[in-house]
Amino acid sequence: MKRNDKLAVIIPAAGVGSRMQAQVPKQYIPLLGKPILVHTLEKLAKLDGVEQFMVAVSKEDSYFTTSLLPDSRFGHCDGGKERADSVLLALRALASSKPDWVLVHDAARPLVALEDIHHLIAKCVNEGQGGILAARVKDTIKCGAELVQKTVPRESLWQAFTPQMFKYEELLAALELGLAQGANITDEASAMELQKKPVQLIAARTDNIKITTPEDLPLAEFIIQQQGKQHD
Repeated sequence: MKRNDKLAVIIPAAGVGSRMQAQVPKQYIPLLGKPILVHTLEKLAKLDGVEQFMVAVSKEDSYFTTSLLPDSRFGHCDGGKERADSVLLALRALASSKPDWVLVHDAARPLVALEDIHHLIAKCVNEGQGGILAARVKDTIKCGAELVQKTVPRESLWQAFTPQMFKYEELLAALELGLAQGANITDEASAMELQKKPVQLIAARTDNIKITTPEDLPLAEFIIQQQGKQHD
């Protein structure tokens, strides 16, 4: 980071995770004895140079408590109906501190490698433009409903991960405009793309999975255990 740059991290955590088929929102499902959200927040808390973290949670969330937050740098705000709404509300909650850059990371991605995040930060700051962690698509990709319509060339296809990092003011403006236009904003990069802003693709580890369906849980447990062995 440049000496005077301020970096904040946003964690949208207002979703219900219906595909998990669980009794609680997926970010609160236990993973090796701790809620998924706690794993994610504790991982992010290890980042150097972050002055503020903002967790966006639903107004109806009865599971969230400030005891889940790792330290005093973490705050929380109301989330919205969709991910983009939650991120926008978190950006507005950060207005008083007005960071130069923001990282946005999924609450259900506790497996992200700190080295990858540090690489993302360095690339974005050095180039002066935003970027996302991603991985080249390995599998053959088919397009179709019940029958294959065509095979999609994969040479230029990437799987988007988080964190995604952008300049605070640029992301704020892109989300406000995109939502006002009724655009389909699935991640922060898509909001920036709509405004013709450059988004760097920064190669990252493929074990940065998003816990989405029940079969992801045992895989996540295995990856956490393996990552722990690598750092022993």
